[in-house]
Amino acid sequence: MRAALITLATLVVAVLLDIGTRRLVRRADHGRYRWVLGPLRKACRRPTAVVLLLTGLYLALPPRSTGWLGDVRHVVGLLLIGGVAWLVIKALHVAEGVTFSRLPPEVVADRRIRRARTQIRPVRRFTAVVVTIVAIGLIMTTFPPIRAFGISVLGSAGVIGAVIGLSARTALGNAFAGIQVAFSDGLHVGDVVVIEGEWGRVEEVKLTNVVVRLWDDRMLILPTMYFTERPFQNWSRHEARVVGKVQIHVDHTADLEDLRTETQRLVESSPLWDRSRWVLQMVDATASSVVIEVQATAADGASAWDLRCDLREGLIGYIRDNHPQWLPRTRSEYKP
Repeated sequence: MRAALITLATLVVAVLLDIGTRRLVRRADHGRYRWVLGPLRKACRRPTAVVLLLTGLYLALPPRSTGWLGDVRHVVGLLLIGGVAWLVIKALHVAEGVTFSRLPPEVVADRRIRRARTQIRPVRRFTAVVVTIVAIGLIMTTFPPIRAFGISVLGSAGVIGAVIGLSARTALGNAFAGIQVAFSDGLHVGDVVVIEGEWGRVEEVKLTNVVVRLWDDRMLILPTMYFTERPFQNWSRHEARVVGKVQIHVDHTADLEDLRTETQRLVESSPLWDRSRWVLQMVDATASSVVIEVQATAADGASAWDLRCDLREGLIGYIRDNHPQWLPRTRSEYKP
């Protein structure tokens, strides 16, 4: 009779809680918290009902039950632990989703927003892993043989622990590297990077790997430990603006003022230039040619790449069509 009453009371509480949250969400539809209450109720409704139902069943069964009642109470307890973990993980997903929904969609122009997006997802995943491990640990402690075995392993020479630690070293290292990358402020979602000579944009920073979209739309997936152990170029760490550089070899007789005039025309007529600055300089000289470098700013890495290509094509075409004598040449002198 006691078990039936407790179970019935739990069901009543679950129904009342569902009705109450539904009315609260409807009332908050025009309030300031509707952006979080709606997704939270939608995602956590089923896990909450499961947790309440299992809690009622667990309390309804006698604490010191023997026989099949004891086994049933044990199973209900295991399911309750899993249900609580499920509820917490669902709440973490909701927290991540509503936080992303409050951030502006244009993340390239704001470094703080890129940093927030980079940090939120690894923290959620790491917390979900911790919750899962804790739930599994609590479930294992309910079995006396497994609990005794765990204590004996901890008190032994640690051979099994050493083997497990060595086998999990890479995975754990990547996981902790993901947290380090997220909070070291060296890499953000949306950053323009150069890795192993490949230019690309950071698409996603996960707990164990980083996804980079290369300039030709290929996806480069690297372990997070790569970014903590090896150097890489980040063109947009402090701001999204990128300086594009183009180097061209020309003959020593080339008129730099003429090339500056043509470069100015090309830069100012390009919609990819952000109207900030540009410059043409002679940066090197060899026995057969001089090296001129054109620098021009663009709003982001993709625009800078296209601007570099346009400037290179335009200058080479201008020299070829109007001043072919400025193309690099090899001189030789013959004396009989």
